[in-house]
Amino acid sequence: MSNELNLEKYVPAAGGVTMFTTSWCGYCRNLKRLMDQKGVAYTEVNIEEVEGTAEIVESVNGGNQTVPTLIFPDGTAATNPRIEEVVERVGA
Repeated sequence: MSNELNLEKYVPAAGGVTMFTTSWCGYCRNLKRLMDQKGVAYTEVNIEEVEGTAEIVESVNGGNQTVPTLIFPDGTAATNPRIEEVVERVGA
């Protein structure tokens, strides 16, 4: 299965995001806290625990496992976005 097909599995419903993280990522913890405050729904996927997801993150980040990487309902991705961008893009 290609990364593009795997990515489709993680495209969220309208109004939310899928957030690829690691357990040790401070930027991830901060963004989750801000999304909680702003009421943005998210599904967290730890790339160290879920097989095949590190490769998805690499595919949208030029080969790097950079987190947080978010997938939006339109299927696009953003790496370490500002909370204002997340809120705007999900319409929260």
